[in-house]
Amino acid sequence: MTLPPQPVIVTADLYDLHHQNVGVVDLPLRSFGGLDSFFGPCQTLRVERDHRPVLAELRTPGLGRILVVDAIGHVDTGVMGDRLAAIGVENGWRGVVVAGAIRDSRGTRPLPFGVMALGVTPRKGWRENPSDVGRPVEIGGVPVTSGMWIYADVDGVLIAPEELELPGGEQQSAGSAGSV
Repeated sequence: MTLPPQPVIVTADLYDLHHQNVGVVDLPLRSFGGLDSFFGPCQTLRVERDHRPVLAELRTPGLGRILVVDAIGHVDTGVMGDRLAAIGVENGWRGVVVAGAIRDSRGTRPLPFGVMALGVTPRKGWRENPSDVGRPVEIGGVPVTSGMWIYADVDGVLIAPEELELPGGEQQSAGSAGSV
């Protein structure tokens, strides 16, 4: 499923406009995807060193959403890579924000998919661990619940309780949350 394009956003500008209504993720997240900026409503997921729950979510219809993965900050095990990112693209996900590590970052760069993560590793998990889908998580000091809006660019991630008006008066609905 190809998502329609989104306007380019700058999180610093959005913060300036909406600083009273957004949370700033205080983590040194890096951009590993093919989109320099992306935004949309989110789905939350908590995992521990296990990519299988991420795969299961990315196989569902994304509807322009962003998967927010609380990987408990572990950077020794990647919870997704290029294959899972490609599955996300096919199913209409806009991107992922991972409080943890990914792998195969060279393969995620060419995809029209946003990827923000703490780091990369060649290691993947081999053990199945419990996970929670759709439950509240906390990412970089910001509480996140499914349905909240994520705004990400190469400088960082903002979290808003609802869709924000973009500079210039633009607003995107969940169905039109496209790629940059």
